[in-house]
Amino acid sequence: MKEEPRINQLIGLIFPRRCPVCGEIVLPRGELICPECVKKLSPVRQPVCKCCGKQVESSRIEYCFDCSRHPKSFRRNLALLNYNDAARKSMSAIKYKNKREYLDFYGQAVCQRFGRQILRMSPDIIVPVPVHPSRLRGRGFNQAQILAEQIGRRLSIPVCSGGLKRIRRTAPQKELDPAQRLRNLRQAFGPGKLPASVRTVLLVDDIYTTGSTMEACSRVLLSMGVKNVYCLTICIGQGI
Repeated sequence: MKEEPRINQLIGLIFPRRCPVCGEIVLPRGELICPECVKKLSPVRQPVCKCCGKQVESSRIEYCFDCSRHPKSFRRNLALLNYNDAARKSMSAIKYKNKREYLDFYGQAVCQRFGRQILRMSPDIIVPVPVHPSRLRGRGFNQAQILAEQIGRRLSIPVCSGGLKRIRRTAPQKELDPAQRLRNLRQAFGPGKLPASVRTVLLVDDIYTTGSTMEACSRVLLSMGVKNVYCLTICIGQGI
């Protein structure tokens, strides 16, 4: 895994880092998160579901209730954090307040925790979950793409931002159950362009709620000839 370029350390001296949890200047300088604020995040801990990566109550449980009832097209998801209030506020600031620099911390944390696992999966390429062009124009960036680039740079894995296309802007998902969410997303994604040699893909997004987005994207990738889809998200919800 690659170390952070020295230029990033110099930039941090000129433009002090803001904490992805509290939003204040990070002290001590050079860190990406306040030492006290990192305690407000809730790392996903073992045992976890062997498919979605959500915490389960006992090591005797292989799959969570949702994954046991609804088998997924992807092989497994790696999730860094439980989606608690601190994580929710941080993810919202990234997407809606243009705090994309917070992804430096999450990209680093993902690679520190899962870097070796990702490399053992041997992905040929990393594909970020795309956003609809209208949303991209309004927001100015795709947080999943920035996260994918963070991971790709640190682990020396190529990123293919055009591997999938968002072809339909969907209705809000909040009030829908898992089956309704999947139906809502079924026609939302379409094939993009992947190198012909790609067989294993790491699909990256910020949040896993019901898994409907990852499932819809995985189905498209498999229809394009990909053999194995692994997923990675910063956060995962527990109420599914």
